[in-house]
Amino acid sequence: MIDEQLKFPAGKFKAPVSYTAEDIRKWITIIKEFPGRLRQAIIGLNEKQLDTPYRTGGWSLRQVVHHVADSHMNSILRFKWALTEDNPTIKPFEEADWALLPDYRLPVEPSLRILEGLHLHWVALLESFTDEEWSRTFMHPQSGETMQLKKALALYACHSKHHLAHITETIKTF
Repeated sequence: MIDEQLKFPAGKFKAPVSYTAEDIRKWITIIKEFPGRLRQAIIGLNEKQLDTPYRTGGWSLRQVVHHVADSHMNSILRFKWALTEDNPTIKPFEEADWALLPDYRLPVEPSLRILEGLHLHWVALLESFTDEEWSRTFMHPQSGETMQLKKALALYACHSKHHLAHITETIKTF
């Protein structure tokens, strides 16, 4: 149970049964505020702290920051494809393999900057959606799931909280 808490400090994603305008506004706010919250969480951490894994066998805080930048870049592309194509099949990526690439050893600042710019674009896009656009879909080839953009928004708001909690919970141990 302890390992499960370390893996999912903000809880596992549970798809909503319904989607209200208030829920959508709340999730957009999470996306909007995430880069600043992430920057605030890691400000002042030294290199050793950034290279601390959030759990045994887990990624380092540095890898988490770089992962979120990669993941959210993929996400905005998925949203744009769903807006401009009929139920496109998205391209998944091997997160664990990406976390081993040399750019994941860089300082975190480049990924923080990516997230700041990316989230400005993403929020501008999200805030422009019509009800019909929230129902547009993409298909994930690994799961076979067709996902509506409103569910993807809920998922990525949860993803943001999930990885921010990895960092903030780890910092409490320093």
